[in-house]
Amino acid sequence: MRKFSVLIAGGGSTYTPGIVMMLLENQDKFPIRTLKFYDNDPERQDIIAKACEIIVKEKAPEIEFLATTDPEAAFTDVDFVMAHIRVGKYKMRELDEKIPLQHGVVGQETCGPGGIAYGMRSISGVLELVDYMERYSPNAWMLNYSNPAAIVAEATRRLCPNSKILNICDMPVAIESRLVEVLGLQSRKDMNVRYYGLNHFGWWTDIRDNEGNDLMPQLKKYVAENGYAVEGSVDNQHVDPSWDVTYRKAKDLYALDPETLPNTYLKYYYYPDYVVEHSDKNFTRANEVMAGRETQVFTACRQIVSNQTMEGSELEVDEHATYIVDLARALAYNTYERMLLIVKNNGAIRNFDHTAMVEIPCLVGANGPEPLVMGDIPQFQKGLMEQQVSVEKLVVEAWIEHSYQKLWQAMTLSRTVPSAKVAKELMDDLIEANKEYWPELH
Repeated sequence: MRKFSVLIAGGGSTYTPGIVMMLLENQDKFPIRTLKFYDNDPERQDIIAKACEIIVKEKAPEIEFLATTDPEAAFTDVDFVMAHIRVGKYKMRELDEKIPLQHGVVGQETCGPGGIAYGMRSISGVLELVDYMERYSPNAWMLNYSNPAAIVAEATRRLCPNSKILNICDMPVAIESRLVEVLGLQSRKDMNVRYYGLNHFGWWTDIRDNEGNDLMPQLKKYVAENGYAVEGSVDNQHVDPSWDVTYRKAKDLYALDPETLPNTYLKYYYYPDYVVEHSDKNFTRANEVMAGRETQVFTACRQIVSNQTMEGSELEVDEHATYIVDLARALAYNTYERMLLIVKNNGAIRNFDHTAMVEIPCLVGANGPEPLVMGDIPQFQKGLMEQQVSVEKLVVEAWIEHSYQKLWQAMTLSRTVPSAKVAKELMDDLIEANKEYWPELH
C-alpha cells in the first residue's frame, strides 16, 4: 500500500497533537511515510512538535518527522496539506468576541462581526499556504479546516478557482456523533444524511440508516425536548459549559422549523439578543479556551518532553477528526466516500445562487468532490442563506478591493447587527484592532 507524505499547516495548534494521534491510529487505512509540521510561530510550534515527535517515535518510528518554519522544506514532496491556521491567534479571537459585545452585538469566532474580522485575517494566510503548495508540491491536495470556512472558501473560489483545495468543517461531524448516541448506533457511518446550507449555517432534511429506515421522527422527538444535549456523551471536543448551553439551545432552533434539524450555529442568527444577554463581556469563549484547552494541551506537551515519553499523558486522540482521514483516503484511493463539503453550488441547490459556496453532501473520489443535488429549498432557509452568502461575498470583495464601503455593507447586512450605525461604529473599532492583519481600507 502506498504511503503518504502529510504536512500539518498550523503545527502549533492545540488541535495538532490529537490529530497526530488520530493519524497514527489509522495507519492501517492511511499509511504515512513522512509527517511534517509548518507554522510561522517557531516558539509555539516547538513545544507541540517536540511532544509529537516523541509520540511518533513511540507509536510509529518508521515515520519520518520534521517541524519547520521554512516553506520550501515544509511544502516540498507532500501529498496532503492539512491546514488549520489561526491568523492572529487567540489574542485576536478575544478581540473578535469582545469588541462586538461592547456594542451590544453577538461576539463570536465565526459568526457576525467577529467572524468577518477573522475572515479578513484568514484570507491572506490561507492564500499563502495555497501558493506554497502549488509552488513546491503542485499535485498535492489541501484539506482546509481553518475558520471561518465560509469566507475562506469564497476567497479561494474567487482568487484561486483551479486550486486543489477542499474546505471541510467538523461541526456537522460533532452534531452527527451526538445523533448517533441518541439513536444507539455504532458510528456516523451507520447513517446517510441529506443536508444543505452554508458553513455554520445549515439544516439536515433526511437521516436514514443503511437499510433505508427513516430516523428523523425519533431524532425530531428527542431534539424537540433536549436539543443536542446528551447525558454522558463521549464527545471530548466540546465539553466546556458554553457548549452544553449551545447544544441545549438547539431545541429552540428546531422549534422555528420542525421539518429539519438545525446546525447549532444558527442560534447566533435566530436569537442574537439571547446570545448577547447571556454573554460575559469580560470572559468570552476565547478566554474559556485559553484557560482550558490551551493550558491543558501545552502543559501535557511540556510534560511529554520532560519525561521523554507520552506514557501517563493526558492528551487524547481526536476521534471525531477521522473525517480528515476519510477525506484523504477518498482522494487517494477513489473510494467515493459520501461527505459534507463546502463546494460551489453549481445548481446542486436549484433555486439558489450557482456561484455560492454551499455545504452539501458530495461523493469524493480521485478527481475531487461530486456534489449531490439537493433540489429546491424552502423560502425561509433560502432567504436566510441569501442574506448570509451576500455578507460572505461582500467581505471577500472588500478584502480584494480594499473597500471600506463594502465591508460596512457586509457588517450592516449581517442578521446579528441591528443597524448601519452600529455596524460602522464597531467596524471602526475592528479596523483599529486589526491594523497589522487587514489590508488598508479606503
